Amino acid sequence: MILIGMFDSPFVRRTAISMELLGLPFEHRNWSVGADFDNIRVHNPLGRVPVLVLDSGEAVVESAMVLDYLDDAVGPARALLPATGEPRRAALKIVALAIGAVEMALAIAAESVFRPADKHHAPYLERRATQLRGAFDALERTCAARGTADWLCGDRILQPDITLACVARYANEAARIDLAAWPALAARTARYEALPVFRKYYAPFDAPVPA
Repeated sequence: MILIGMFDSPFVRRTAISMELLGLPFEHRNWSVGADFDNIRVHNPLGRVPVLVLDSGEAVVESAMVLDYLDDAVGPARALLPATGEPRRAALKIVALAIGAVEMALAIAAESVFRPADKHHAPYLERRATQLRGAFDALERTCAARGTADWLCGDRILQPDITLACVARYANEAARIDLAAWPALAARTARYEALPVFRKYYAPFDAPVPA
């Protein structure tokens, strides 16, 4: 299998970490949605990443679809989301809040990167920041409730843990969100980021942000 996309994307990153944890080897194409847009569109007409190209040549697009494919491939005993019931809903809620937050972080980063400072739309940025803070507030309560437990859901690392860390790191680097406002979330993120698999699949977000 071939995974397309750069590891500075939280979506590509959570996919790569998941594949490593599931023992699913892959080749990596470090393609940028900017410089390699046309190459990506060969596999995904949206020109978005991640894309997982299967050995058959089929392209699985969007990280949620890719992760669902991976869980289905390994079976429910090894899957990174619980199969059913309240445990699945609880895990999916964490993932949904994290993905909602990172979508807001993406919007904030895009406004900062692609518009001159004097053209920033302050009400738009404040709305996105309010949404992001609301999601992180909810995730902070979840992290605080788990205390020093190793993982957010159950007794092994699952998709909520992976996605939380990837999202928090991206929001901090790309949207300049100070995680100190959410100490339980920040501490858990730092602990996950210290794990070898998170260090292996990481690239800093280094796009210039105008003052």
